[in-house]
Amino acid sequence: MAKHKEGPLRPVFIRDTAPVEMDAAPGKYFWCACGRSRKAPFCDGSHHKTGIRPLRVVLEESARVWWCNCKHTSTPPWCDGTHHQLKGKEGQLAEERI
Repeated sequence: MAKHKEGPLRPVFIRDTAPVEMDAAPGKYFWCACGRSRKAPFCDGSHHKTGIRPLRVVLEESARVWWCNCKHTSTPPWCDGTHHQLKGKEGQLAEERI
């Protein structure tokens, strides 16, 4: 379904504890891995000087996807349900992966 290049994923800002559901068209996307983007779940360059890079995602075909918004998924950029463990921590910096 997607190809992506992994980048450093920690420490991150916990943007939200709900994924972003989307009917995505084929194409190239840059998923925010730092949690600082104001265009979440996509990168807006806010990671500058953090050492964290966005993940480049290429969708080969249209698909309904759930973009991780907590940034603690074990399957980046896709939601794996980890956000359930982070309720109440929205807006906090997380040094360790859950």
